Parts: sequence; C-alpha cells; structure tokens
Amino acid sequence: MSRSHVRLAAVFAAAGALTGVTAVQPVAFAASHHRAPAKHVLLISVDGLHQSDLAWYVSRHPNSALARLVGGGVEYTHARTTTPSDSFPGMVAQATGGGPGTTGVYYDDTYNAALLPAGTTSCKAVRPGVEVDLTEDLDKNQASIDAGQGLTGLPDSILSMTGHPASLINASKLPVDPKTCKPVYPHSYLKVNTVFEVARSAGLRTAWSDKHAAYEILNGPSGTGIQDLFTPEINSDALGYPAGDDWTKDNQATEQYDGYKVKAVLNEIDGYDHSRSHKVGTPAIFGLNFQSVSTAQKLPASDGLEGGYTAKNVPGPLLAKNLDFVNAKIGALTSEIAKRHLADSTTVILSAKHGQSPTDPTALTRIDDGPLLDGLNAAWKKLHPTAGDLVAHSVDDDAMLLWLTDRSQAATEFAKKYLLAQSGTGTDINAAPRTFTRSGLSKVYAGKAAARYFHVEAGDARVPDIFGLAQYGVVYTGGTKKIAEHGGAHADDLDVPLVVSGASVPDGVRDSASVQTKQIAPTILSLLGLNPRSLQAVREEHTAVLPVR
Repeated sequence: MSRSHVRLAAVFAAAGALTGVTAVQPVAFAASHHRAPAKHVLLISVDGLHQSDLAWYVSRHPNSALARLVGGGVEYTHARTTTPSDSFPGMVAQATGGGPGTTGVYYDDTYNAALLPAGTTSCKAVRPGVEVDLTEDLDKNQASIDAGQGLTGLPDSILSMTGHPASLINASKLPVDPKTCKPVYPHSYLKVNTVFEVARSAGLRTAWSDKHAAYEILNGPSGTGIQDLFTPEINSDALGYPAGDDWTKDNQATEQYDGYKVKAVLNEIDGYDHSRSHKVGTPAIFGLNFQSVSTAQKLPASDGLEGGYTAKNVPGPLLAKNLDFVNAKIGALTSEIAKRHLADSTTVILSAKHGQSPTDPTALTRIDDGPLLDGLNAAWKKLHPTAGDLVAHSVDDDAMLLWLTDRSQAATEFAKKYLLAQSGTGTDINAAPRTFTRSGLSKVYAGKAAARYFHVEAGDARVPDIFGLAQYGVVYTGGTKKIAEHGGAHADDLDVPLVVSGASVPDGVRDSASVQTKQIAPTILSLLGLNPRSLQAVREEHTAVLPVR
C-alpha cells in the first residue's frame, strides 16, 4: 500500500449540486482517523465504469467531486468484479460477499434444471427445467417506468413509486418450486443472506435504488432486508423520447432516469423515505446505481456525440460528457451529506457492478450468435434424430453461457467441439465485415469443467453447462447498435473502481493490492460495527474485509 496523504479540507461540498466539473467548496469533512464505526454507508455503483475511466477523469479534473472522493479515502487501484461480469451477480456480490457459485446468481437471465416452468399449478409429474428471468420481463407492465403500479403523471410522479417492488412482479412469470408448488420470487432464489438483512436484524434502517423490480432479490431470503427499495423500470418506454425507445436508447434519457434515483437518495439523506412522504431517518445502508455511463459506452452515438472510446481507454465525447454528469450528481449527494451534518458519520463506497468491453474501438467484432446456436442444435439433431434442440437457454453478451437439455459430459463436449470449429464473418466498429474463428471464443469450459470454474458440484441445477470466454473485442449481437458489452472475463469487464471514503477511513491512500468487489459486503458491516461473519457467503468463501483502517 502506498500512502500519499492529501490533507483535504473537505470531501463533501457545503451545499448545492455540482455542474460539470466545478470544484467542490470545502467544508469540515476531514477523514476520520479514530476507531469509531460509521453510522451510515452510502454505496454507489456506476455501472460500466472502469478504474481507468476514474483515473482519466480525476487526472483531468483534480478539483472535481470524484477527485475529492478519491483523495478523501482509500482507492483500490486493482479491484475486480465477478465473473460473469453481469449486473446481477455483480450487485449480489457487493451485497452478500459471495460469487455466483455461492449465491446461485450467474446472470440476470439464466436457467434452472430443478425448478418447474412458470405458471405451473399442478406440480405432479411436471418435467423440471425453466428460465429464471430477473429482468423487466417480470414486471406487471414492463412498458411503464412504474412497472405497472398505475401512477398518473409519469414520469414526473415516479418518486411516488412503491418501496416494495415485489408487489409489482407478475407471479405467473416466476419459476415454480416443485416442493411447494409455489412461485419462486427473486429474494427467495438467492441462496445466502445480504448486508441489508444483517442491518435490519440489528435494528438499522436500509434503502436501495436500482433498475428493475426484480432487484428485490437484494432483500435476501427473508424477503425483508430493504425497507425502502426504489426500482423505476429502465427498460420501459421513455416518455418524451421517440416511441418504442426505452431509457437506455438515448444517453440523455438515461441521465434523466438516473436523476430520479439521485433525487430518491437525496430524500433519504435528508431523513425521508425515497418519495419524501415520511420522515424515517437517514438509512444505515443505502445507495443507488448509475446506468448512464453504461449507455454512453454501448451506444455508437447519442445526442449528436460519438459513444464509446476514441482509442484504448480514452473516453470519447459522449462518455466524457456523461462522466461530467455522474461527477455532478455525486457532488450533489456528498454536498447534501455535508449540509445535513452527516459527513463525520458517513462513509461513501464507490464501485461498479461490471465494466464494459472493449475499451479499444479497433478491437470490436460483432458476431450474431443466433446462427451459431442454430447450427449447434442442427448438428446435434443430425446425430440424434429423435432429440430436440440441445440448447435449452443461452445468454451471450461478451461471454457465452449455455444451458443444455442433455447435461451429460458427452453432450457438453460435443457443444464445445462444435463451437470451437466455427468461423464466419461479423462486423467491426464501422459496420464493415470482419472475419472470426472459433465462434469468437478463446476458451470454453464444458460440463464438469464449467462446474469447477464456478466452484460447484457437477450437475448443479443452476450452473451453465457451457461457459465460453470470448476473444477480446467480441460482442454477441445481431445488429450494429452496440459497440460494447459486459458479462465476460476480460480486464475491460472486470477492472472496476473501488473507493472507500469518509468516516472511519484514512485519506489520500492508494492501495495497489488485488481486491474484489465482493469484499464490499463485509466492509460495510465492519464500518457499521456489525459482524462481517453474519454473512453466510463471507463464512463460506472466507471473504475478507477491505483494509480500510
């Protein structure tokens, strides 16, 4: 650990939100050097953000809110998120301390060989095997930002959305437990408890804001971990924007969407619930995720600006503009903390659920995975004329996860061999033809090897039968509307920022040791004076508290 203490007069602004890269005005928020735990932990996930993005921004804007946050705490410069690097396993890891093999959450859209199909009401003699969808598809109305609550005056009224989004999930779309013959809600699908549950059991208040009602998974198996869970639907129709577009199709729309969650957290800092309807006290654990960096990385262009990167790790104009946006919003949050005299009792943790790949635009190779999987199914049925499709379910972003109808080692090896023998033509960053080999894969784990990769027993009902690591720059998509994705295991997918700043943390420290974002969970509990080993995943994986003191 290299210590270069920067005696900041403050990390948080005295009042008012920042705009662009305006410097934060100093206030009395010297980093705490005593052993007293924090009373509040604000967790911020900037989805898609790389450590290189944070370093790039701070070096150019040394007086920014992000720079002051970094300077007022410990910055872990070699932090990695989960593999697969998807939002759900990434966020679940931060809340539980465990990876996919322990939590049972591999992606936002997976398959389970032991549960029964959604809508099953008579469970006798029903064949198991079902998609487990944790996306907008679970909403009662996925076209509406309130997920079907029925609010009037949307989107401006969205802060009136319920803090209990389980009520907005369509139970008929949930997989069914063969033992109880009842739907399995996201929270009960999670195999281990969360920091929110531990805090609740200690009598502390909890809140969170995220992008789908299915994030009620963070409630944990008890279903009661988060008292105030605000989940406006990001993949709903973006009101005020072109028909048919959701909030991710235009970066300005994504910023507007993120702004609602920032308002919710500002209300919580002020001691209200997210809607500002009830005075409940500032939560002990609370926070939000930002989506707008992710869309700025994925979209080829938006709002008249080029998306993604202009060169390796060099943000283009849209991404640079969006980093300004995130900086301003984080400045608003830290300013409000100071305004409410909470600076000496609040620790802020900044990280990301996942990165995004590739950050080198010249490396992009877009591959349509549809023909690859169709060919795999056809080849299998040619050898097994009475068989159906081999692929039961797939999710392919910049990795390939397949669940098969035949889980034998012979079948998984067949799939591996087939995929590694395929070549074809995709498109590059300019939509020009680009050839690919080995289905765009660099390595494939099949059957028992896939189970070992995730540290579970062979035959586990949740683990993918095929886990394929994509070659650098490969994005599986049938069109040309994306220039980056996540889910894989490249450095661009995994290398995310991790900053712990504020109360109970020394200032101006850069730690170059390798750490993981799953260490956020036990660290939150430690900062609050709670036992990190209260988390089941921490005990199982021996997840260490980050060395913040």
